[in-house]
Formats: sequence, structure tokens, C-alpha cells
Amino acid sequence: MIRVLVIEEVRALCEIIARVLRAEPDIEVVGCATDIDEAVAHLGSCDLAVINGSLTTDSSLRLLHGLRRLAPRLKIVVMGLARNQQAILQCVEARVSGYVLKDSSLDDLLHSIRAAERNETLVAPPLAATLASYVADLVGLDSMGEPDPCSPQSLTRREREVLTLVQQGLTNQEIAESLVIELGTVKNHVHNILRKLNVNSRRDAVHASRLAGVWGAGGAPARPLPMGSPQRPALKPEPASLYSQALGASN
Repeated sequence: MIRVLVIEEVRALCEIIARVLRAEPDIEVVGCATDIDEAVAHLGSCDLAVINGSLTTDSSLRLLHGLRRLAPRLKIVVMGLARNQQAILQCVEARVSGYVLKDSSLDDLLHSIRAAERNETLVAPPLAATLASYVADLVGLDSMGEPDPCSPQSLTRREREVLTLVQQGLTNQEIAESLVIELGTVKNHVHNILRKLNVNSRRDAVHASRLAGVWGAGGAPARPLPMGSPQRPALKPEPASLYSQALGASN
């Protein structure tokens, strides 16, 4: 039996999706939650969380990372995910177990839940190209497909973003909060930056990158997030055909 927690900001949608899942003989819905506070009460009794895929706001990403910190072994399936490279890569960095696009079916959601329970990840064809590009980016491939491991030009898009914040004097923790990624991910990026610039310290990396004219990937650098008291994370719904199907299935 797969014990599932449904997290959706709109209570009615949350209950509708839960009702559909309860109709499956191998799924037990342990609860519905509209925010992180409600979710906490169920984390000890669930194996997997199904959450809304509107990963376009800091609050949504903080909720995802909050779940990962509170329950590191919890499997997470994101439903209603937009065909957006940034949102997909944010899920990858948060170690999401399953992805369901916004135009996918309820059957796709069920397949992803069951695959995640088996420690497998189903990847829809539209996601495959994005993930392949992400992997190539991680290993530092250039546009010709040849790695150049010790050149400033070999820095990936994310490494350039991290380098920009290093140049601004931010700590690893502040960079993690600014980019809404895990601290360990930042440390890996910094390690790769030092290796590719052939330097031994962050100060040397800043100096070398300035000499080489490396200043982060296009656009204004990310600004650090405020360090005050955290706000309650909440998911903001994004209309999706998945919800329409859930409404029909619940009638």
C-alpha cells in the first residue's frame, strides 16, 4: 500500500484529487494539506507526497525544499508541471521523484506515483531533452559537445550564476537561499568553479574570473533573499487539464 499525502493550496482541489487516489486499491491517502504547517502533521505517516507543480514563486520552491529538509526520504511527485526548463531543473535539483506535466492524464499521475514507490522515475518525452541538456551542462560540454575542463568558458549557466554571487561576496548559505537550491549543491558548484578556473580559493576565483571577463549568465544576477523570519510556504495553483480530469473522475 502506497501512503500518499496530497498538498494543494485550494482545499476543494486537494480533496478532489485525494478522492480520485483513494479509489485505487494500492493507494492510501493519509491526508490533504494546503500548506507546510498542515503537511508536517502527516509526514510521519506517508511514503510519498503529491504536490502542485506551480514552481514559479519563491514560496512554492521553499515548500518543496522544506519538505526535503523535514523528511529527506520522502518521495515527491510534482503534478501539473509546466513545460518550462527552469521549473523542470528546479525539480531536478530538489531531487523530485516524479514529474507529471500539466497536460498529462490521471493515468500518468498514477503511473508516476507507482514508479516513484519502486524508486523509478518516469520521464515524459518533452522532459527528456531538457534533462539531457541539463546533464550535458553539468559535465561542462560546450556547443560542439567537447569538454574543456579547465577553461572559464566551460562554466555552466548555473556555475556562472553562482560565480556572480561569489563575486558579490555572498556565503554559500546566502547563495543557496538566493537561488533556492540546496547548500550541498552550491558547494558542488563552487568546487567545480575553482577546478575550472584552476584556482584554490574563492578570492582567487573572483580575481581570475574578472581577468577573464566571466561575470555570470545573462541578465541581472539573482539578489539574496531576506534573512528575516521565514514566511509560510504555500503552493499557488496553475490551471491544468489534470485538474479537469480529476473533477470529472470524482463525479
